[in-house]
Amino acid sequence: MAYVISDACVSCGTCEGECPVGAISQGDSQFVIDADSCISCGTCAGACPTGAISEG
Repeated sequence: MAYVISDACVSCGTCEGECPVGAISQGDSQFVIDADSCISCGTCAGACPTGAISEG
C-alpha cells in the first residue's frame, strides 16, 4: 500500500529527496505522493521531521 502525506506536512521537502523512485512532488499546498509510483519502502516516512507520512 502506498504511503500518504497528511495535513501535518510543513512542505520542508525532506521527503522528496529521499524517495528512491521520485514518487514525491510539491503539490498545491503541501507535498504529495504518487500512489502509482510509490514502492512502499517507507524511506520518506523515516525522513519526515513532523511525522506527516504514513502507510495509506
